[in-house]
Formats: sequence, C-alpha cells, structure tokens
Amino acid sequence: MLLNSLITKIIPHKDMFKFKKGILISQIVVLCLLGIAITFVAIPSYVSQQWSWTELPFVAEIAQMKKVPETKLNFSGWTTITQEKRSVDNYPWSFQLIEKPGQDTILVALKAQRFFKDLPEVEWSDLEGLEQWKSDYLTTLKFPSTIKPNNLITARWFQAWNDKTYAVVQWYAWPGGGSHKSSRWFLADQKAQLRGERVGWVAVSIRIPMEALGRLKDMEPLAKSLAEEVQKTLEEQVFIVQ
Repeated sequence: MLLNSLITKIIPHKDMFKFKKGILISQIVVLCLLGIAITFVAIPSYVSQQWSWTELPFVAEIAQMKKVPETKLNFSGWTTITQEKRSVDNYPWSFQLIEKPGQDTILVALKAQRFFKDLPEVEWSDLEGLEQWKSDYLTTLKFPSTIKPNNLITARWFQAWNDKTYAVVQWYAWPGGGSHKSSRWFLADQKAQLRGERVGWVAVSIRIPMEALGRLKDMEPLAKSLAEEVQKTLEEQVFIVQ
C-alpha cells in the first residue's frame, strides 16, 4: 500500500497529461494563426507598402533621427574630417569621413528614417549604384548591441572595388539590435506595434580602404570594432526621445 501511494505521488495522473496536452495544442494553434497572419497579411502589405491598418503608431525618436543628415556624430577614438548631407535616390544621407592616427580615412554613410511610414528597402543597391563598385566575398559580420549585449547584430561584410578597394560593413541599426536584412527590422517593428510602439531604423554603410590584394579576414578586427562604435553612437545620440 505504501509503495502504491509513493508511485501515485511521483507519477502524474493521466488527466494531468491530458490537461498539459490541451494547453500545448492551444499554444500551437495560436502560433500557427499568428504565422499565417504574418505570412499572408503583414508581409505582403509590407512589401507592397499597402498596410492593412489605417494608422501606424509614431516613431518616438523620429525628431532626432531627422537631424542625422546634417549632424556630425561623435565616434569615440575617431576624428571627423568632414560631414555632409548628400542625396541618394532623392533621400538625404549623412556622409561622414573619420580618421585616427595610423588609419586611412573611413567613410560612415547613414540614412535615417524621416517619416513614420518610411521603410528600409533598397539602400544597399542605391549605394552600389552611387559608388559604381563591384563586390566579392560576400559574408556576414556579427557584433553585440551596447544596450542589449546579448543581441548580436548581423551585418553584410564584403570586399568592393572601383578605382580603389574597400572592406564594407552594412546593416540596419535600431535600438538594441540590427541586421542587414530589412525583414528582421519588420519583425521587430511588428512586435513593438503590439505594445503600441514602433522601432526606428538607420541604414549604416562603413567603407574601409584596404590593399587591392589584401585579405578581407585581416580587416575584421577593425571593422567589428568600428561597427560596434557606430551602433553605440546611434543608440546614445540618435535613438533617443527629445
């Protein structure tokens, strides 16, 4: 009798399994419905820019982000040579040349969201057309966010050349995260909208001069360090509410 009593306490009753199974099935159904909504409603609306809702929440940091094309950002350890506003495909960008001792001049190009309905689209193609460069060794570079160290940002990382050769890092930055894929921003923005909020974005392109026959791998430490600094600067100086 004692043994049977102990077994009954240790092994859950079959009704408990039915109960947990019912909860699991309900969760799966909810996730499936959410996936269907994103796949067949939200994503097509994003691609066509015909949103299914009439009013989007405003981006809280939009006022500060509008200033990016005219703003010289302060990157720790780097000195700004020039900063100018330039139009790329009729959209204002910031082109900021920076340097430090022993390092060639590096270009940090930024395109910030200016209106709450602006979406990240073809920024990388726009820059490729502007620079008239060819590219090779396309891969990814990962680095952490400053305000959310557990969030790894994934950037495009490749070698490009026209009359000179460069190592290039590109990604969409947002508060606490980033990715070179606009779809990643879209999912983060959708999640924020459930809270009645939005996720602002800034397209980042860093152009680092390198030797024509140099190895892209050798440029990684510098590229990763500078990418982290740019992300940190955006989080501290741009993604703020004023």
